[in-house]
Amino acid sequence: MSILIFLIIILAFIVFIGIFNEKAFHIQSDIALIMFSLIIALILAIISRLTSIPWLDVFVNRIGDFGFEEYLLDGVLCFMLFAGASKVNMGKFRQNIRPILLLALLTTVVSSFLYGLLFYIIVMIFGIPMDIWMCILLGCVVSPTDPIAATGILNKIGLSKNVCSVIENESLFNDGTGVALFVFVRSIIIQSGNSHFMILMCKEIFGAIAVALVVSFLLFKLMEITKDPVRYILISLLDVSLVYVICEHMGFSGVIASVVCGMYFSYAMDKMERRVKVIDPSEYYKDFWEILESILNAVLFVMIGLMLLDVEISRYAPVVIPAGIVILLVSRAGGVSLSSWLTGRSIPGNYDLKEFVILMTWSALKGGLSLALAMGTAGYLDPAIYKLFINVTYVTIFFTVLVQGLTVKKVYFKLEDHKSKRIRPGGNV
Repeated sequence: MSILIFLIIILAFIVFIGIFNEKAFHIQSDIALIMFSLIIALILAIISRLTSIPWLDVFVNRIGDFGFEEYLLDGVLCFMLFAGASKVNMGKFRQNIRPILLLALLTTVVSSFLYGLLFYIIVMIFGIPMDIWMCILLGCVVSPTDPIAATGILNKIGLSKNVCSVIENESLFNDGTGVALFVFVRSIIIQSGNSHFMILMCKEIFGAIAVALVVSFLLFKLMEITKDPVRYILISLLDVSLVYVICEHMGFSGVIASVVCGMYFSYAMDKMERRVKVIDPSEYYKDFWEILESILNAVLFVMIGLMLLDVEISRYAPVVIPAGIVILLVSRAGGVSLSSWLTGRSIPGNYDLKEFVILMTWSALKGGLSLALAMGTAGYLDPAIYKLFINVTYVTIFFTVLVQGLTVKKVYFKLEDHKSKRIRPGGNV
């Protein structure tokens, strides 16, 4: 299947699902895309199993040849992260920096290991051939919250700016921890390295920050001497793509670097706000990144739904999938509880510990990055275990986006109501 034909199919899905949802259901657009793409994929999969339609058989067989992992990790991820990070409110970020860093670093590590330990109990009970490190590796795949899902969905459902800031910033930063932990555990499984996790994580994070700041500083100097708003866009594209490639080549976190680039350009653009308003009164730069983010988000969510056509069901699925969802929520709550306890009085939004843990657990959406990491295990896991990884990851993504994403607004307002009654007993002002 050519890239152009695949693009036509994806765009057709985006357009027709969007119009159908707009007229009939009014669900948040990104959730609607993944939900209806999933439904269509299931229908096509059933039809292809029951009867032989040549064009459908070709489409189903070639979906898996697209290379989702390469498309996301080696293609569009850096631009999506830059777009999300460029909208970060620096004042809110500085205000909540302690809980954000604790959630991004400690919660991801604790959740990954706790998930692995609990999942290992399940595999021992049912005799599934997985060791403890494979279970922890699966925890590394599903534990990091997805910045694309967070910025694409949570920011559009009415949460307060302070709460959105914490959720989005944690999502933007915790993937560096998740990827570093994933690489560390993977090296243990395939015995290809003996790097200490803290050394590896520091290298990934601080190396990425250093490269991003140096390259962004130098390239932003070009923006200060040009008066062409289109060149602003080209320089920002050059910055994030160049930084991402350098970091991936040097073994640093391209994910973290892309986030830092976006935040640096946002901060620097604010510093020369008057000049930007004169040179770019139509806000081409801002509109470009918002439109690009919307398009890439839409493409990603449709692709996640359609890629289901290439998934084979594991014989362990009836056991591990329900257990995986419960373990996901328990491990996330455990990680958030520890980070929140260490945060102490700095818990954002005047929440108490229980309220904050519930909010941060239920708003932890997963997305394309988890699927790409799961697909990246194909070369060294037994095919049956790889199939299990893909099954668990897919169900995790669909559960968090469809179930949690559709209900997080209700959960948020119930917590707000509970908080107001706690602060003002009886609900009286």
